[in-house]
Amino acid sequence: MAQQTALADMTADGADKPDRAVVRDALGVGVAVGLSGFAFGVTSAGSGLGLLQTCALSLLVFTGASQFALVGALAAGGNPLTAAAGAFFLGVRNAFYGLRLSQLLALPRAVRPFAAQWVIDETTAVTLAQPTRRARRIGFTVTGLTLYALWNLTTLLGALGAKAIGDTRAWGLDAAGPAVFLALLAPMLRTITERAVAGLAVLLGLGLLPVLPAGVPVLVAALAAPIALVAEGRRARRGRQGGGHGPGRTSGPAGLTASDAAARVDQIDQVDQIDRINGVDGSDGGAVAEEDR
Repeated sequence: MAQQTALADMTADGADKPDRAVVRDALGVGVAVGLSGFAFGVTSAGSGLGLLQTCALSLLVFTGASQFALVGALAAGGNPLTAAAGAFFLGVRNAFYGLRLSQLLALPRAVRPFAAQWVIDETTAVTLAQPTRRARRIGFTVTGLTLYALWNLTTLLGALGAKAIGDTRAWGLDAAGPAVFLALLAPMLRTITERAVAGLAVLLGLGLLPVLPAGVPVLVAALAAPIALVAEGRRARRGRQGGGHGPGRTSGPAGLTASDAAARVDQIDQVDQIDRINGVDGSDGGAVAEEDR
């Protein structure tokens, strides 16, 4: 019995997942996303940034969506401060990832400043998918190392080959980064509120794109989150205030709602059945039922 319990605990915790499988998954994500750094290098060079500036963004910023937002706003003629602000707000999400990953990874204090550079969408997704702390550390490290090395290498290659490629919009390379970001984001939108935030952000961004300077629609789209959360809070409060009068919430005897009364009757019936099986007189259950009524 003890062996069965231990085996069940190992299966529940996923402790039997081999390190090789974690490394394989991490390498798959790191290589697939790291290659899109080429698109960023080409787009950045096409927006007017130099080779050193382009490479510095990948080395120091290292968050694809923010990098694409910055160079995209600059390419559209946006103000550098506005473009930087949009990139900053997109990068703020990594701070929230770090709060969660710090608990899951529990890295030594000396390592945390270096690991913080790798806290991005992809490393977070791989880490959260692992069942144990050892697997999470392996997934985070392999994904971060692979992605950081490939992203910077392909950024350099893209910046060097930008002149040979020509107009990035003709090749559609400027859309590669946002497409990857959306592919990672879409599976995470599981609740109605999350989907409402995403949909409202898209409407704000696209709707204001023709009327506001480049980079500003991204900032305005960030208002989708508080707007949706406020609407959700009001809806929840209305539901609590009208809970005693809505459908299926009609008050029954002794102040019980109809659903509560039905649950109480089912509970009493279950007690009576157990008493009959055990050979106990069910009169006590009937007394309880009469008292509840």
